[in-house]
Amino acid sequence: MKKLLLFLVTIGCTASASAQQDKRLKGIEVELNKILETTKSAGFAVAVVEGDKIIYAKGFGYRDYENKIPVDANTLFAIGSSSKAFTSAILGQLRKEEKLSFEDSPRKYIPELKFFNDNMNNNIIIKDLMCHRTGMSRHDFSWYFFPTTSKDSLVQRLVHQEPFAGVREKWLYNNFMFLTQGVIAERITGKSWEDNIKERFFKPLGMTRSNTSIGEMKTAVNAAFGYQLKKETVISIMDYYDISGMSPAGSINSSVNEMSNWMITWLNKGKFKGQQLIPEDYIQEAMSSQMVVYAGLPDKENPDIHFGNYGYGWFLNSYKGHYRVSHGGNIDGFSADVTLYPSDHIGIVVLANQDGSAVPDLVRNTISDYLLKVNKTDFVKIFNEDKAKAKKAQDEVKKKATSSKVAHTKPSHILQDYTGKYYNQGYGEFNITNQNDSLFVNFKFKKLYLRHAHYDIFEPFEVIKKEIDTAQSDGEIRFNFLTNESGEIASVKVKLEAMLSPIEFKHKPNTIKVSKEVLAKYVGDYELSGMTVKVYIKNENTLCLFVAGQPEYELLATDTHKFSFKTLEGFKVTFIEEADKTIKNVVLIQPNGNFTAKKKL
Repeated sequence: MKKLLLFLVTIGCTASASAQQDKRLKGIEVELNKILETTKSAGFAVAVVEGDKIIYAKGFGYRDYENKIPVDANTLFAIGSSSKAFTSAILGQLRKEEKLSFEDSPRKYIPELKFFNDNMNNNIIIKDLMCHRTGMSRHDFSWYFFPTTSKDSLVQRLVHQEPFAGVREKWLYNNFMFLTQGVIAERITGKSWEDNIKERFFKPLGMTRSNTSIGEMKTAVNAAFGYQLKKETVISIMDYYDISGMSPAGSINSSVNEMSNWMITWLNKGKFKGQQLIPEDYIQEAMSSQMVVYAGLPDKENPDIHFGNYGYGWFLNSYKGHYRVSHGGNIDGFSADVTLYPSDHIGIVVLANQDGSAVPDLVRNTISDYLLKVNKTDFVKIFNEDKAKAKKAQDEVKKKATSSKVAHTKPSHILQDYTGKYYNQGYGEFNITNQNDSLFVNFKFKKLYLRHAHYDIFEPFEVIKKEIDTAQSDGEIRFNFLTNESGEIASVKVKLEAMLSPIEFKHKPNTIKVSKEVLAKYVGDYELSGMTVKVYIKNENTLCLFVAGQPEYELLATDTHKFSFKTLEGFKVTFIEEADKTIKNVVLIQPNGNFTAKKKL
């Protein structure tokens, strides 16, 4: 173990030392440390390649912030969507092998695949998946909140996901389309996407430590932990997010040293150490415009940064007169950027262990200015200005959300009525529970606290390590509960994407079934301080409770021998089962205390 760690440190130091000899990068580390400090990032690593050589590679800050273990050029980071170019490149290889055409329908290889409508089913081709032009909006919460290890089951959700535009009408980023590419490759090769990546790229590129899963990341030597910035200054660790079945869209974990070999391959027309790894014609096509992302007109502040198009897993634009090919990546606790300047034979990769971080862009742009010999821009200054503007805009959103709340309103039902399972075929199922008279939304990897806003509308806040993070609400997402004709909670609508109508999840009450035989055991008169509490069955399977001078209360079974009042908040009953299985006592649980009533014999 000690020899391995020494070897890793040696590589990082050697790469960094060789970089000092490149006069173009003189003074660069002062700028990079300034970025680390300004952004309050835990750490990052950067590597620069030119032609077929690494000319700079170094880590800054910490991969383990708590224990102050530094980042180096071999530290593993999650690269997120920078994985997309790998996925599409598999299809580029398969086309060269004459196993598919980009003009083919994806349904040719995935017969069970169905989209939202016939126009999509009949017209979408593989090329549309590769450059985000299917008309499909992101629907990211479908995989983020409802993960599964099965790629096939994720693909089956597509038929229920509404598009925002027609096929090839508008560029719309969509992770599901890269998942679909991965599945196409699986069907053709008979191998998993993960194995295709390892065999087709990692092995020939010498990316021996790179991997494709969080499970591998957790056991790897020299791997970074992910962090987020709270309250603008607090660096807080985040759990790894297991992207699971959505892996073809962004599950690769790698280091800047190993990603350098990937960049070298692209800069050398698909060749690495003399081997034609990726077809040259695919390289040229992937780095050329396939779809317009936005107009990308030059502005006063950045007159020489313009046009915005997309290739296959790559964004394309002009940076100060230089053709730039790049793709970022973001997943819980990590941010990344891989950038190529094909005409200049330069590549830059930046990997950071900070959630939603500006670090990759700041580092990339700063180094670009040094290497391309263009007028230098003070990107840290721009970052601080933009940060102030963003905070002001965010405060305005929160202020607007607060001012739009209708005061002195309350939910139409007791909290227990909102509990239960909620389901949408294009997304999945989540459960809402009532804990200590508070509502919580329970997803597989996430938990949200619902705070009442007004009427039947609640505002979500993430629960992190049993604490409610009220500082992280974006002020826009709301849970809007709807009732049916009987007045019962029938569904909840959640506006997860600005482009789409709110997604509706159907409600199933969170109760348990109790047999007539068991219900019969509870029936009887119970005495409490001279008062009689009657428990009886109504309509064959509904347990009711009645006290003279009060309404009849319907009881809902929530657990063994436990019931909640259907119409009273905070009132519950628990029947006490004796050793002989008989019921002789009931505990009445009320906001003002617990009271035990004894069954009359």
